[in-house]
Amino acid sequence: MNNPAKKQHGPTTQASGFTLLELLVVIVIIGLLAAYVGPKYFSQLGKSEVTIARAQIGAFEKSLDAYRLDVGRYPTTEEGLSALLVAPPAAGVKWNGPYLKKSVPPDPWGHPYAYRAPGTKSDFEITSLGRDGQPGGAGEDADIISQ
Repeated sequence: MNNPAKKQHGPTTQASGFTLLELLVVIVIIGLLAAYVGPKYFSQLGKSEVTIARAQIGAFEKSLDAYRLDVGRYPTTEEGLSALLVAPPAAGVKWNGPYLKKSVPPDPWGHPYAYRAPGTKSDFEITSLGRDGQPGGAGEDADIISQ
């Protein structure tokens, strides 16, 4: 007989959690998202390096213009961008620098910028050879040249 006064003691628990199948589905979904987002993220990273190189070249151009206003000419190819930091002997007392707050950094890929005066299209030319460090190229490997 069943005694109604007798109560059942102890918890009646049911195991809760995720099954192996549910975990595998979540892992597959995360993998698909990473496969879709990853390439788009890394392509943006390459674009940002090109943007940084253009911005640095723009800053050099402004500094070179200030140098020309003081000295009356742009630095020669031999004097290079270092003339913006240390007065070259030919600049004389007109040099009112330094025209850069810090030393000339390498381009975002770790290569030095090339400076040439006169340039092919203007009074000077500043060039980054891109990711590959070689002349020419396409995409991130393309040369970035001052205007």
